[in-house]
Amino acid sequence: MKVCIAEKPSVAETIATILGARTRRNGYWEGNGYQVTWTFGHLCTLKAPHEYTDAWRHWRMDYLPMIPPRFGITLIDDEGIRKQFAIIEQLFASAECVINCGDAGQEGELIQRWVMMKAGVKCPIYRLWVSSLTDEALREAFAHLEPQSKHDNLYQAALARAIGDWLLGMNITRLYTLRYAQQKQVLSIGRVQTPTLALIVKRHHEIVNFVPTQYWELKTLYREVSFAATHGRYETLEASEEALRTIESAPFTIQDVQQKPGKELPPRLFDLTSLQVLCNKKFGMGADETLRIIQTLYEKKVTTYPRVDTTYLSDDIYPKCPEILSKLRGYESLTAPLIGAKLPKSKKVFDNKKVTDHHAIIPTNVPAINLSEQERKVYDLVVRRFIAVFYPDCKVKTTTVLGDVAEVGFKATGKVIVDPGWRVVFADPADSRKNMNFDTDSKEEETDAGIMPEFVVGESGPHIPSCSEKWTQPPRPYTEATLLRAMETAGKLCDEDELRDAMKENGLGRPSTRAEIIKTLYKRRYVRLERQNMIPTQTGIELISIIRDEILKSAELTGQWESKLRSIDRGEYQASTFIEELKEMVGRIIYGVKTDHQTGRVTYVPDTAETKASGKSSKSKKESATAENKPSKPKSERKPRKTKKEDKKPYTLATLPQVCPACGQGQLLKGRTAYGCSRYREGCKFVIPFSDIEGAE
Repeated sequence: MKVCIAEKPSVAETIATILGARTRRNGYWEGNGYQVTWTFGHLCTLKAPHEYTDAWRHWRMDYLPMIPPRFGITLIDDEGIRKQFAIIEQLFASAECVINCGDAGQEGELIQRWVMMKAGVKCPIYRLWVSSLTDEALREAFAHLEPQSKHDNLYQAALARAIGDWLLGMNITRLYTLRYAQQKQVLSIGRVQTPTLALIVKRHHEIVNFVPTQYWELKTLYREVSFAATHGRYETLEASEEALRTIESAPFTIQDVQQKPGKELPPRLFDLTSLQVLCNKKFGMGADETLRIIQTLYEKKVTTYPRVDTTYLSDDIYPKCPEILSKLRGYESLTAPLIGAKLPKSKKVFDNKKVTDHHAIIPTNVPAINLSEQERKVYDLVVRRFIAVFYPDCKVKTTTVLGDVAEVGFKATGKVIVDPGWRVVFADPADSRKNMNFDTDSKEEETDAGIMPEFVVGESGPHIPSCSEKWTQPPRPYTEATLLRAMETAGKLCDEDELRDAMKENGLGRPSTRAEIIKTLYKRRYVRLERQNMIPTQTGIELISIIRDEILKSAELTGQWESKLRSIDRGEYQASTFIEELKEMVGRIIYGVKTDHQTGRVTYVPDTAETKASGKSSKSKKESATAENKPSKPKSERKPRKTKKEDKKPYTLATLPQVCPACGQGQLLKGRTAYGCSRYREGCKFVIPFSDIEGAE
């Protein structure tokens, strides 16, 4: 038998259907020479500290740094996981070959390889690599299976990331907790989490310390067009009033008129970050919610693989585009001009050099039916971007008019849309003007001065001057949208697509993990959400202030680690070198804190409305411990109290059970304040509060 292993039961069922394995067994599907089984995400994880030596159960400064001589993996201690792993192990033992059907990305490679390593697979292993779960894509991928060894570098990068996060998270979290925490507080430190928090705290200080400056603007209205003084700002009221007196009684004269034709390219296709950014701006969706929705659309086969960081398509997708366009239901009026015509093939869309494992997010040829309202909103964004890239450029005419009054210069600029081109894809039918709603995320807002009257050089006439008082404004707090962009570019302000692409190499985290990092900042009570603005709590502010070592909180330096991980994936850098560098860094940080004589403790923020996560209600008093605290199990699962605190086994994000330990049937789902069993409607009351989770990226 050929054994296929997928990352979740629903994907396994889809694959089994394609392969003709239609007989349901306990833990797998069987038929037509195939057995198709599954994991529940992570079945294995890196060993916890106490599994290397019992002494590491204790949080003590003299045990740091904790650096195992060799990292090992272990099966997550969960009854449901043990049962499923036993089934997988049995299938592998008699397999003629194994086909790794895990998620086609770094984390998916890690999940499945650890299971195969733990099970001791001896037979040949192949890799299924797909960008969509449509029947056509799966059949094509099975016809072109690859040796698993082709993705060894991907696994090495994922392993280096996991070990690096263990080294930093386990050691430095304990270090700062023991040195600076109070009241059972745990100060969680993470390779990506902490520099992301530092970005938010830095912006907070910029706002708090901002000193507004007063200035004045001189404008005048001529033929219903507002002209601004070319002098710019006036620093004093006297200077602005003098300029106003100068122009009040003199006529306005047109000195120059320039008209320049131009064009605007269609917006880029979506990568995950740009989709999360736009959904946050347009619908107020959090990054985690957007990721969940686009993942669901992928599993419903209506969009392609979502966890991508490219906005380009590979050349082999081009011949498939006409069929995709023809199958889009509800968009016939927009696709009609494209059907039957030769589609343009732009380097701004199709570029093999800009695509690695996966291409940009696009719709598939599967009709989208039975979508929820939120799913439909996200799907609509993806579809319209895809349609728009095949439309003509938008042609515009920009007019710049210069004039003066008594030798005081003025300027006005207007843009007229000559041919909307791709903009019709985003047009609002209720808008009778030529301006059209535009779903770009590259600018805060799309501006258009509208149609200007015809001006003739030398014409002159009356005008209405004005002088207004203004104040400089502080920078805006981060929203999830702007923070995602800052993480993508390691904190560098960058609005241009080309430059942003170049900086992705050094971004904070990966597209697939950034949403979870933001969620973690809320759970740790380092950040609260206030009217879509991310505001650091006192705990978050003080934590960043006590961190002396810049490597822990510098977005730019941490972004360089991400670049090294990508280099490992490409075979240009050794995973062992990366890990040794992190070991050395951890040792240096620990020595620095141990010998630091600064005093003080980080403020403990109890659970209040101020610490609400993602705009939702705050947690109950029962859940008020921070997420790094040593856990207390829910009542339904409590055992008699042990006399030694070190006998407790805290969960980590990686070791959370996937199958409910109480009923052994349901899967654990993320809620607002805890993970709970999916069979809660059937009466299962098992929950794991966020406060029972140790360690995070």
